[in-house]
Amino acid sequence: MRQPMRANRWTDDFLDGFRQRGDPLADETVKTLFQRGQVETANDLLKQLIRNDQLVPGELPEMLREYLLRTEQLPAWADPDTVRHGEALFGRYGPQAVVSLFCGALPASYAAAHGVQVIHLTARLATDPFRRIMETAQMLIDVLAPDGLAPGGSGIRSAQKVRLMHAAVRHLILESGQWNPEWGYPINQEDLAGTLVDFSYAVIMGLEKLGCTLSREEQNAYLHCWKVVGHLMGLETAVLPEDIEDCAALAEVVQRRHFRASPEGQEMTRALIQMAEHVTPGNLFDGMAASLIRHILGEEIADMLKVPAADWTRYLIGPLAMLGRASDELGDNSKMVARLAEVFGRKLVEGMVWMNRGAGRPPFRIPSKLRESWNVQGR
Repeated sequence: MRQPMRANRWTDDFLDGFRQRGDPLADETVKTLFQRGQVETANDLLKQLIRNDQLVPGELPEMLREYLLRTEQLPAWADPDTVRHGEALFGRYGPQAVVSLFCGALPASYAAAHGVQVIHLTARLATDPFRRIMETAQMLIDVLAPDGLAPGGSGIRSAQKVRLMHAAVRHLILESGQWNPEWGYPINQEDLAGTLVDFSYAVIMGLEKLGCTLSREEQNAYLHCWKVVGHLMGLETAVLPEDIEDCAALAEVVQRRHFRASPEGQEMTRALIQMAEHVTPGNLFDGMAASLIRHILGEEIADMLKVPAADWTRYLIGPLAMLGRASDELGDNSKMVARLAEVFGRKLVEGMVWMNRGAGRPPFRIPSKLRESWNVQGR
């Protein structure tokens, strides 16, 4: 369901300025580390960031401990009740939200031809196509788990880790000489705002496409959680959407400005679909991810990403969506597409729980409350 539009503050001139800006606090921390000749410390840091889900302050240099202290505070405008409301929504629709992430938000982010370049240049996706996707899913769960954004919560630490990794990637890419200035500054403020749109608005719109009906209050609560995360990850206040309508306006502008076909975006989409098929059992769900991407994003964006043509699963999704809407009108609360997405999402989550994330890395982690709520099985 498209949100009503208001006067759009997201002008090209406004966003062009933020396209040249990074994250001064995190960037300066990483830059100083390298300038002091502590390359070995920097390399150890990067290894720790990759292999551990949490940063351990006692094991870090003083400047990094200071970084953690300066970046762990929630913004003054963060509302605990609204955050809990957003967490409750995720608790109720978590498996469907994972499907919306896999089949809506992530491929939408891959459609931004300039923004995907930084991921491609890190070569992490090419060398291990599944780990990056799992890390993204882990962050989603860390942030939206009960108390994930409470003091000392897993979501705060996860955001701090990703923010520091962004700064390290910016530094290494700029030093490599492989960056094209036409792409903007690596992991710039506009691209970070676009990522916030993907994790909030795009997931919400995907949920609605999957038959989950959300009130405006619920949508804004979910967005509020991601605005808090955006603040923790170094987004400037000026590029944080005010509410769901403002976020919808930004989403439309980002699509106009940046959605283009690119080999890098197509490669990542291909890896995403392969992972979905790899972690779900047997052949029952083969083709489901591709069909759901087309269902959620539409044919134009799916073609841009070279998503395979939808197979028999498309003929299941479409009629179920219509039947679900019809049954709602008849007073039946069952939503068949939402249930299909719930089953698929649960299998995705269970597959990631069982999947080996690589040597020295902790397993995919789901809090017990969410396991019980979603009926997720696994180790």
